[in-house]
Amino acid sequence: MSAESHPTLPPVRLHSDAELARDALGAPLFARAVRLARWAGPATRVGAGGELAAEQLSEAAAHLGLDTGDADSAGYASQAWRVALDTGLVEVTEPDEDAADGGSAPEADEAFGTAAPGEDLALVTGGAPGDVLELWLAALDTVLADAAVPDLDDLVDALDAGGEIDFDRLDWNPGREADFLDGVLTNLYLLTVAEGGAADRPVPLPVLAASMVVPDGMGDPTDAVLEQVSDAMMRLDDQFRQLEPTGLVEFRPVDEELMAEAGDEEIAAGTAGGDGADEDEDVSRYGMVRLTPLGLYGIRARLLEAGAEAPAVGELADKGADALLDAVSHYPEGAAQAEIEQWLAGRELPVAVTELLAAARGDDEGGPLRRLRCQQALAPAGPEAEAAVRSVLDDAELGGLARVWLAERGAADVPAPDPEMVFWLTVDTIAAQLAADGETEELPLLMETLTAHHAEFFEQVWRVDHPSTAYVLEAMGRLHPDRKTAKEARKAAFKARSRRP
Repeated sequence: MSAESHPTLPPVRLHSDAELARDALGAPLFARAVRLARWAGPATRVGAGGELAAEQLSEAAAHLGLDTGDADSAGYASQAWRVALDTGLVEVTEPDEDAADGGSAPEADEAFGTAAPGEDLALVTGGAPGDVLELWLAALDTVLADAAVPDLDDLVDALDAGGEIDFDRLDWNPGREADFLDGVLTNLYLLTVAEGGAADRPVPLPVLAASMVVPDGMGDPTDAVLEQVSDAMMRLDDQFRQLEPTGLVEFRPVDEELMAEAGDEEIAAGTAGGDGADEDEDVSRYGMVRLTPLGLYGIRARLLEAGAEAPAVGELADKGADALLDAVSHYPEGAAQAEIEQWLAGRELPVAVTELLAAARGDDEGGPLRRLRCQQALAPAGPEAEAAVRSVLDDAELGGLARVWLAERGAADVPAPDPEMVFWLTVDTIAAQLAADGETEELPLLMETLTAHHAEFFEQVWRVDHPSTAYVLEAMGRLHPDRKTAKEARKAAFKARSRRP
């Protein structure tokens, strides 16, 4: 899996390893692989590649409770056996070439080995949850490799006279196909973990296909692009059918009747983001997919292996307050709050508050956002935090934050801030909001409120000794709803920039 496109991803909230291991053991394909590993024994004959002998393939299907009259049963049994081999649940002996001599069975001219339960099978019941998850990840690798291969009919058609696959005729590049599927799964992961993203809601298949095909910034897709989206969507329909038994995704396939009726342009109509389709149209007919909790774990594990930064909520619980605030400064607000709560849960509150306040200091570029996250961390704290908060009342960087916290709780004897501290806190607050959320619709209203309460606001604020003063004033010059006030902000920004280049 490539990490180049998304080197840093939003944090994900994972289920516990024990819950995920139970999900892995309950995944249909992995469960079948385990059952076949327990079934394997001295009488189990396998070919040179470890594949089951033909007559035993039907026995394996029957052992799994599959309908042996169903044409797909042998395929399901064969896939489960291959997973058992690749994960180490089954071990095979080398075929005995002497076994072909003198036999009377139809397959006597072939050499067969035998199979037995592998050492790793014991981990299914006797290992730690992490051991089970490692086995499941190995199974997932096998299925992902299979899912990137064209169907058998296409492969047969592409065989040349010498029995070799003509890749040009097949129009299939193994590396490209694997990268495409990795990219799709990364995009699905992003849609799931992003703040306000899919989460528990399934993603329409056309949206996912479009994320891989439609160029960024394109308005209305061209007919050629729509055709590519349609082709990608049908590839994904086949691939997610293969992946669902692993427990990676929950998948609703494309409605076959719809495919018979619709053209490429209609099929790709949902590419505007899912909300662009007519309300009366059932978008789910075009296919829907959702990463399961186990799927989130699996894709994150692959991303980490590829070198991506894919944090999980709770990873910072044993880190210092400085590492916590630095990390959550870049998290979406909901994930930041969850991480902070887990960090606080394992500490004595007065000590934790002291550490957080110390970590919030700094006149570097990240300082305002650290103080905002510190304020967020202190919000639920009760009276036991008051002593630590009062200890920073005279601190130039934290005194304003401390006064706000104490005032919100109706604390007595809170000294009034001097004008310099008020303006410093104003600059710090706006700088933090810009860093956290960018130029939001709410920010101009905040700016209007601040300037309305201070007649000499800009004459005072440009003198504030804060590294973000000019930056904040420039933003006010762009965003303030009153044109005259915005002009004053730009003039003040120039003064601040001249004072502190």
